[in-house]
Amino acid sequence: MALHALRRDPAFKVVALLTTVTEGYERISMHGVRNVLLRQQAESIGLPLEEVRIPPQCPNSVYETRMAETVFRFRERGVLHVAFGDIFLEDLRTYREEKLLRADMTALFPLWKVDTRELAARFLTAGFRAFVACLDPRKLNKSFAGRELDAAFFRELPVGVDPCGENGEYHTFVFDGPIFRSPISVRVGEVLERDSFVFCDLLPASTRAAF
Repeated sequence: MALHALRRDPAFKVVALLTTVTEGYERISMHGVRNVLLRQQAESIGLPLEEVRIPPQCPNSVYETRMAETVFRFRERGVLHVAFGDIFLEDLRTYREEKLLRADMTALFPLWKVDTRELAARFLTAGFRAFVACLDPRKLNKSFAGRELDAAFFRELPVGVDPCGENGEYHTFVFDGPIFRSPISVRVGEVLERDSFVFCDLLPASTRAAF
């Protein structure tokens, strides 16, 4: 949704996608989505992908060092901004702004303070589609893992759970929508619990499960 908003803003030109990938697992950090799906997603979006590779149980000092190295390289190329999809967490916004300031860069938040119920409605209206890839079982029942974010999903979220999972209730993999040239072929695999989180192993349509 943040990328969709930026691409409609003539003041900015998006040059790359940026995310962290856990070494050894070859999955998006926190979300647990396979690297092969990440790369298919970037290809369909039509932007280069920058993977910041971090170790499992990554210490914050290592995370910050590797992220800093990456953003400094982009700054040397003339990139002035890094955009995030954060919506209302003030402490996280401040953290990102302070870290980027060291590289003489500015953080952008295209979705900042948009009501998350409204944002969920926009998500559906725009034609975006996503599966729940990871959730915190302390905040959301594990039966939601692997579910598609359709109207029923948002309607059935328990009271107190943010519609966009902004408090870490759940994380998603978006596989279709107006930012894609074509949908990503993905299917729901095994659901399992690891490191106090519940993961749904999302699979390329022709791949067997091997979490």
